Amino acid sequence: MEVDRHLLLSIFVVEADEQLGGIEEGLLELESNPDSPSTLKRLFRLIHTLKGTANSLGFVQLSEFAHVVESLMDRLRQRTLVVTPERVSLLLRAVDSLRALMPSTTGESGDVPPSVNAVLDLLATDIASAAEPAAEAEALGDDESPSPMEPARESTGELAAHTLRVDVRRLDRLLDLAGELTIARERLGRLLHKLEGAEAASLREASWEVDLVSQELQEQVMQLRMVPLAPTLRPYARTVRDVAASLGKRARLDVQAGDVELDTRLVEQLRAPLTHLIRNALDHGIERPEERLARGKEPCGQLVLRALHDAGATVLELSDDGAGLDRAAIEQRAREQRLASRPEQLDDAALSSLIFEPGFTTTQAVTEYSGRGVGLDVVRRTVEALRGSVAVRSTPGAGTTFTMRLPLTLAIIDGFLVRAGEETYVLPLDTVTECLELPESASTGAERGMLHLRDRALPYVRARDLFGVSAPPALRENVVVLQHAGGQLGLAVDALLGTQPVVLKPLGAVFQGLPGLAGSSVLGDGRVALILDIPGLLRLAHQRKSVPAPLSSDLPPVPPT
Repeated sequence: MEVDRHLLLSIFVVEADEQLGGIEEGLLELESNPDSPSTLKRLFRLIHTLKGTANSLGFVQLSEFAHVVESLMDRLRQRTLVVTPERVSLLLRAVDSLRALMPSTTGESGDVPPSVNAVLDLLATDIASAAEPAAEAEALGDDESPSPMEPARESTGELAAHTLRVDVRRLDRLLDLAGELTIARERLGRLLHKLEGAEAASLREASWEVDLVSQELQEQVMQLRMVPLAPTLRPYARTVRDVAASLGKRARLDVQAGDVELDTRLVEQLRAPLTHLIRNALDHGIERPEERLARGKEPCGQLVLRALHDAGATVLELSDDGAGLDRAAIEQRAREQRLASRPEQLDDAALSSLIFEPGFTTTQAVTEYSGRGVGLDVVRRTVEALRGSVAVRSTPGAGTTFTMRLPLTLAIIDGFLVRAGEETYVLPLDTVTECLELPESASTGAERGMLHLRDRALPYVRARDLFGVSAPPALRENVVVLQHAGGQLGLAVDALLGTQPVVLKPLGAVFQGLPGLAGSSVLGDGRVALILDIPGLLRLAHQRKSVPAPLSSDLPPVPPT
């Protein structure tokens, strides 16, 4: 029974969190539409289920607090109390208190915070102000309470027989093994390619069949890690409401995610960047109600959080209908921080990108949400650490849109392999736009230079100089044109080796934090190749425009792997 109880507790903690999220979402809907009986009914049923399950598992404090919340919701349902923004705020605080009372997966409950008792008193006072409701709700009673052995039946229904909760660490290990299988498959293919004769042909055919099964297995494992984004994004509506209220503003969030899915590890890493962007939009973008009315806008600001798939990547857009970026303020701050000598000559895209620089802020006073210049810098560093990019565009008076472009998974990528000297490097295939031969006029051995590519200038750098490769250069070099949100860059290399899936491995402590490097991978022949960070390379090339120091002084040479 100890094993059974531990399983029940694990299920209860996960499902109770989902129920509290549903209650929170329903309360925000209720604030926008107070006369919705279906929303009230759904809220009442969620809190009733939570109360019954907590009671059946012996969590008395949680059950009793949920009963008080249920009583207030019942007054709203019976129309003896009306839905007001103040009551919604109180019920949202009650949801926070319920989370504070939640036990751990071991069944342990901590001390009750003083704030929980304060909220309990406010709930009791509000309930006492209403007449007693009809006995309809009480008739629901214990008949709908889950039995002690079936806490999840009501919320999972028929799906329970077709779903299984799995520890994400097991999925991580499964994906690691699929990655190792990919490496072993590549090595086996290289060895079989060297064999000759009829038996070699049969072996290659068998290997080809193994490749198909291996690829299918890898795809299925990656699919197991994908989770829908919509349930993850919807709770940010609470963040928008609370932050806007603390700033004396009004705003609502519209989530448009459809059936978009993303790797579960990526979803976890996106929480902090999204929170920063939402707070930034509310603090700097959305105007106060009186200002919006004066500009002919609705007093309540609108934020739209949109997710979509595009060319093998996931795109997240956060748009607001606020005042837009203040170009004059950005130019002034850029001069003060010496980010650009003549910022007024920069185009809108280049100037707007400066807001992601460390320490950049246009706010004069430090507040709870801005003024320290760390928010957007953190956003960019976090997104680029996930092999993604972030960009911004803005229209004065109409609003601002932040766009994050992210890979579908962190574990395996399609790589484009290049060689500099005796070393092999991996470029993410989705950043490669084209390849061309380096013109003879440019083959002077210079560390960097400019090419004319279809009537436009393309800066390029040599990989051998960037990473301290000492072997003699090739007679003819090639240039790989790399595209990212920050612009384009040419990377001159000695040879192009083609494409293949690569498994990302973390860098060792020696290489951690070096710009231009995103990770490493083991190739089919057993050698280690460095995976290049394209945003980092583009940023280094951009710094060269205003900093005369050579690129290698920004990026220490990397010892051969």
